Amino acid sequence: MASYEGASWRNSMRVRFDFSNLLAGVVGDENGVSEQALRGLTGQAAAAAKWLQQLRAGGKAEWLDLPYQREITERVVAAGEAIAQRCDTFVVLGIGGSALGAIALQIALHHPFYNQLGPEQRGHRPRIYVLDNVDPDFVAGALDLLDLKHTVFNVVTKSGSTSETMAQLAIVRERLQSAVGSVAAEQIVATTDPSQGDLRTLAEREGYRIFDIPPTVGGRFSVLSPVGLLPAAVSGVDVNALLAGAAEADRYCRDDDLFDNPALLSAASLYLLDQQGKRITVMMPYSQRLCGVADWFRQLWAESLGKIKMVDGTVRHIGLTPVTALGVTDQHSQVQLYMDGPSDKVIIFLGVDRFDRTLKIPSTKLGLASLDYLGGHSLNELINAERLATTVALTANGRPNYTILLPEVNAFTVGQVLYTLEVQTALIGKLLGIDPFNQPGVEAGKAATYALMGRKGYEAEAKRIAKQMGGNRWIL
Repeated sequence: MASYEGASWRNSMRVRFDFSNLLAGVVGDENGVSEQALRGLTGQAAAAAKWLQQLRAGGKAEWLDLPYQREITERVVAAGEAIAQRCDTFVVLGIGGSALGAIALQIALHHPFYNQLGPEQRGHRPRIYVLDNVDPDFVAGALDLLDLKHTVFNVVTKSGSTSETMAQLAIVRERLQSAVGSVAAEQIVATTDPSQGDLRTLAEREGYRIFDIPPTVGGRFSVLSPVGLLPAAVSGVDVNALLAGAAEADRYCRDDDLFDNPALLSAASLYLLDQQGKRITVMMPYSQRLCGVADWFRQLWAESLGKIKMVDGTVRHIGLTPVTALGVTDQHSQVQLYMDGPSDKVIIFLGVDRFDRTLKIPSTKLGLASLDYLGGHSLNELINAERLATTVALTANGRPNYTILLPEVNAFTVGQVLYTLEVQTALIGKLLGIDPFNQPGVEAGKAATYALMGRKGYEAEAKRIAKQMGGNRWIL
């Protein structure tokens, strides 16, 4: 029996959510959430929770059911094993939601210098690279490293037409054909829409292995689909434990009782604080391994909540701005602003009870106060002391914050965090009165890119852009 199947182990790995430092009684009436305000929101919050489950029941929120897709999971795990045996490098071509989840999982669930380890230390798994930009120096630099005869490329785009990803595919496809000839198609895997899009057409025409992204799963909610799971499986991540963690979070994020559902309580609190002008959400992990989770959350939060229109059509510029920071690095970079700058932020800390490794600080008797007191302690103690010290200082200064505590960083706990943050995002979108699942601003940028690059059908947009760019310019 896998460890995550035992109730005792699951309980020991339950992620905890400490909302104490959001309360008005702790950070002050002007900066915190009162219990009265929360209780006044219970009906609206319960309605939001029921709305999300109704979407789920109607097949319009398939991302909520990704932890239970056993057949897909088995296929992904089997493919991951097969791919790992036939290549020494696995490269993801994708951007935004097609890349950030995979990056978050690789950083969180592997050695911090995984790609630099030797094959034996990697468990004979491939190196993993995610090319999430079209900067020519970046892409060309990555290609310089690759032995194309032993590299498999995973092309990921839900629409099947994302400019950046399709451009990368064109380059890789040509180079593979030159390097390996007629078997090039065997080294390309497509992850895309199940029935439409140019990537789907090309993949079927040329015989790529294909994984489907469920129709109602948007990119930023796709980390637990083959988008994130396939790279994870190739590199040896315990995909079943990851999904079991997400299922565990589903159990405690379904409740429509505001005070029993951490995703709902977080959404409600941040909604009330938004009304108080606290519209910047900082995610600050005190674990290097969770920095990718913060980057993934940044897209989830920004793209889901930044909207010009309410669902009733009212034009309003809505949005909570995400910022990422890293403890303890950004104590010496950003915390000064959080302490003494505008009181317009809520800080979400990610903490870890137990790290995989323990690194002791040697005892010294050099007569140097700044050094001698550290002896006998560990870096483990130091990083958590610094996290607690930062929360204490911010709280004393009336700056609202809350902490998500992982017993340790593993697939099961990371699955809980990712799923809870997805549910939280959907729920606050409902409370704000916007659609958290569309991205009209992103689509506008895509259309402009198509026009500028001469894609057929976008001639009118190209003329509009030329007119816009031909007006008064202020260039020094």
